[in-house]
Amino acid sequence: MDSTLPAVAEELLKEIRKAFQETSHGIDTFFFRLKFIFGPSAVPALDLVDQRSVTRVMSPSGRTAYQVLGSSGKLYTCYSSCHFCTCPAFGFTVLQKSESLLCKHILAVYLSQAMGACQDLSVSEEQLTSILLAEEEDGG
Repeated sequence: MDSTLPAVAEELLKEIRKAFQETSHGIDTFFFRLKFIFGPSAVPALDLVDQRSVTRVMSPSGRTAYQVLGSSGKLYTCYSSCHFCTCPAFGFTVLQKSESLLCKHILAVYLSQAMGACQDLSVSEEQLTSILLAEEEDGG
């Protein structure tokens, strides 16, 4: 898990991963802890996971990014390796105001990883580069 998250958040995500690997345990057991630690992003992030909105985009070299189809229909690129999302909420709520640990998109990435709910998409190096550059051109 990403070391930029507080230890309590990392531990909860590890517990969720372990529960899903061992028993395909329901997320209900962790719901109140998720809400306590991640606040208002928890429920929308769970909705994104339920809708299978998280895609892990992988290139042959092993580079990986995540794309999350937001509730507005816009596609956001997330990087779990550095705890970053291209959505405006991440820039404002997380980076500028420090009101939240993360946005719903990056939380959905972490939850889908823990629950084994990511869709996988293999792309060429050129396609991954285009995805990453498209985000920069959009102002992300």
